[in-house]
Amino acid sequence: MAKWYFRKWFGKPALAVLLAAGLLAGCGSPGGSGTEAGGQGSEGGSDVTKVKVFKSHMGVGTIPGPDNPHVQYVAERTGVQYELVTTPPGSEPTEFLNLMIASDDLPDILRPIGGIEQTLIRQGGALALDDLLPQYAPNVWKNIPQEAWDVVRSASPDGKIYYVPKVFLVPERAPMIRQDWLDKVGLPMPTTTEEYKQVLAAFLEQDPNGNGVKDELPTSGREFGKWMDHLFAMYGVAMWEGNPEWDVYDGKIQYAGVTDNMKAAIGFIRELYAEKLLDNETFLNKGDVWTAKINNNLVGSWYHLPANLRDRFTAIQQKAPDAYVVGMPLPKAEGYEGYVTQKSMGEPEWIIPTKAEANAPAALKLLDFFYDRSNDEFIRFGIEGLQHEVVDGKKVLLPPEDSRPLALGMRNLTTEEDMNIRIQETIPEDMQQMVKDIFEVSTVDAKRIAGDGLPSTVYEGYPDIQSHKLFQEYLTKIVIGEWPLEKFDEFVDRWYTSGGEEVTKRVEEWYSRM
Repeated sequence: MAKWYFRKWFGKPALAVLLAAGLLAGCGSPGGSGTEAGGQGSEGGSDVTKVKVFKSHMGVGTIPGPDNPHVQYVAERTGVQYELVTTPPGSEPTEFLNLMIASDDLPDILRPIGGIEQTLIRQGGALALDDLLPQYAPNVWKNIPQEAWDVVRSASPDGKIYYVPKVFLVPERAPMIRQDWLDKVGLPMPTTTEEYKQVLAAFLEQDPNGNGVKDELPTSGREFGKWMDHLFAMYGVAMWEGNPEWDVYDGKIQYAGVTDNMKAAIGFIRELYAEKLLDNETFLNKGDVWTAKINNNLVGSWYHLPANLRDRFTAIQQKAPDAYVVGMPLPKAEGYEGYVTQKSMGEPEWIIPTKAEANAPAALKLLDFFYDRSNDEFIRFGIEGLQHEVVDGKKVLLPPEDSRPLALGMRNLTTEEDMNIRIQETIPEDMQQMVKDIFEVSTVDAKRIAGDGLPSTVYEGYPDIQSHKLFQEYLTKIVIGEWPLEKFDEFVDRWYTSGGEEVTKRVEEWYSRM
């Protein structure tokens, strides 16, 4: 297969012992945890098969029970009852999932996080899906591109398919900037890093939010340096939510965290921090705090998901009715070729534990419902009164609320057509062009990195490298000025000697097979 390396494109291992005990105990005893005594009922019959679905990061809303109309709608058409399981409020998702597995309380199908899918595969606790997918989930099988299945096979020791991958065939993330703030400070869209600094300085000094208080945060990020990828992207650094990724540098695949590009980017970010152009609470910001700052009309430039802009923009408009958000073309850093990192194929989305083998047909049938294009309208809008209302004959999504049941969902496959329909049908009409324009801008700078689909097994035995803890420590202390920029060279040496050299060899071996 050709290497995926092209420019513009739109279209806890720490608990391995506990995991082994929990997984292997269940491997020889099939029978999913959600199967009712009555077995799998026929479509439309009184008997249904319960399928326990684990997802984390559910957001605002209540967990729908068996009497929920959304659950019943799916059950009537599949003979499968969707039983959603998620993490309790305040819990750490990876730890919760590890404990669930270690206690032998496995769901029938789960969305893996923290590299758990590879632990399952290595311990024999993941079910091979090669024969089951065409039989029980034909829409999943045909709608996911063959290239993505090949990426999944490359991540397993025996070349089998052990999970359904996420596939996102459009640019997913983008640098964004407040156009109304640019207009208020009288500056054009920045085209270089120096011009970008000038814009940020104007945001800081000229009160673009108009409240008479110097409370503007020109740009901002989150703890550990996450969600400020635009600042790294200008220097051609492969980053994904603040974690360095793998891409081709100097003709070979490398960890972006140890490259000269990264050192230059950190130097630039350090300057922004020193001049208060980067929110000085960046490394303290939890996700909800960071989001609140944007929503409260305080942040001028940030990095996030254009498709999720609706609720954020609605909140901004409460304080700034004339607000307008646009995509920011990456400012040019002299001597570097910038790009926005794209990971489009191969990330694990759904995996079925071996223990749940008897319930796998029902789990896959449920999954297939969400990949069946004839169900698209239901998947987008859900049930009237719960997820949408009808206004002037048109379905309009209701905003999320704590008291409103969450909509069910399982598909994570997005094509250009999907995104266009999603924008048209789920974004208010007066915001649609804004979101489309942001996607158009981000497309120009998007590049799918060489490490897209890299299996987490390359980090086996080196959990600190996999977690990026060493990188995060040096990034934080250098940016806030506690350490000089020269300490970056020490980080590079420590990274290689603490396992980076061996991990790089494994990545090179994987890449040579692609």
